Amino acid sequence: MNEPKARPLDGFRIIEVGQLLAGPFVGSVLGYFGAEIIKIESPGDGDPIRKWRVLDGSGTSWWWHSLGRNKKCITANLRTEAGQDIVRRLIESADAVVENFRPGTMEKWGLGPDTFRDSNPGLIYARISGYGQTGPYASKPGFASVCEGVGGLRFVNGFPDGPPVRPNLSLGDTLAGLHTALGIVMALVRRMKDPTGRGQIIDTALYEAVFNMLEGVVPEYDGGGVVREPSGSTLTGIVPTNTYRCSDGKFIIIGANGDSIFKRLCDKMGQPAMGDDPRFADNAGRVAHEPEIDAAITAWTGSLDTATALAMLEEARVPSGPIYSVADMMVDPHFQARGLFEEVEVNGVPLKIPGMVPKFSETPGRTDWPGPAVGAFNDEILGGLLGISAEERDRLKDEGVI
Repeated sequence: MNEPKARPLDGFRIIEVGQLLAGPFVGSVLGYFGAEIIKIESPGDGDPIRKWRVLDGSGTSWWWHSLGRNKKCITANLRTEAGQDIVRRLIESADAVVENFRPGTMEKWGLGPDTFRDSNPGLIYARISGYGQTGPYASKPGFASVCEGVGGLRFVNGFPDGPPVRPNLSLGDTLAGLHTALGIVMALVRRMKDPTGRGQIIDTALYEAVFNMLEGVVPEYDGGGVVREPSGSTLTGIVPTNTYRCSDGKFIIIGANGDSIFKRLCDKMGQPAMGDDPRFADNAGRVAHEPEIDAAITAWTGSLDTATALAMLEEARVPSGPIYSVADMMVDPHFQARGLFEEVEVNGVPLKIPGMVPKFSETPGRTDWPGPAVGAFNDEILGGLLGISAEERDRLKDEGVI
């Protein structure tokens, strides 16, 4: 039997003290790539996300089996001194901790960064909150939905004549999680190069993670006085790149905004004169005549079913594609070939969960187990790592500490 391949974060221990999405997403990413993730949950129901959205037959969220993968879940009541002591000892043994409570909460429990300055000077202390640890908004509650608005994402998302819209996802949380995971890895690299081996604090704000995605919005406004507005399914200043309906009612995306690509598209549409029209020879000209160009493409795609239109576009080497639902992804051969689905067993039944990226040639990530039950690793971590006896664990359980 072949031994599992090494992973890039093997040997690093990270304590996850948080719930719902931003902090736990950090743990999912780093655990997938080898870090030992010890997740702290309240006794009883644990992380609320275990009960969110669609539930399996046992009353557990299907989502949890993915988000909780590779985590060693233990319980500790952080509102008790004994629970705080358990987490303090775990953090003292760790390379990093990630928490996503409102600023000041960890300090209230005696678990803020200053607590570990002497006992664990190499600790990477990653903090996620709505608005950051400093500034006039620091104490405000910051859910992803609100922070996506403050961070600028909602303003540019939607149609000009309608209200701002959101995708049916918590992008602010996952973006903050990705930024934090990257920050932890960078801090670990820095610590390895620092002769003192000292750690540092990482401060991630949800609204800033969203703000970081705004591309040229800030310099366009400061230098050119332009406020980028919502533009529906288009991208302002780049033509043509849009979503077009086919005769079977399905939509496809066409991105023909390169000069030579646009010419090939026109030839394939049977309109070579449009491709040779000097008004459309470059992007600036096409932007000035966007309605005319989009009308021509819409008329063409509307005369074809999706499969025919995409086949013709591929033949002409025009970037294009369908708009997939998860059902489409699950049967697509490219998704399968790229290993984007992994199978785990939940209650004796196989379940597909998403694989994580990026792909590594020598040290790939993997799922070792799906999200476990609340407190599933209490014996291993509290008993084995911290040396708390079985009798003491029973007493702590009776007192509601674990």
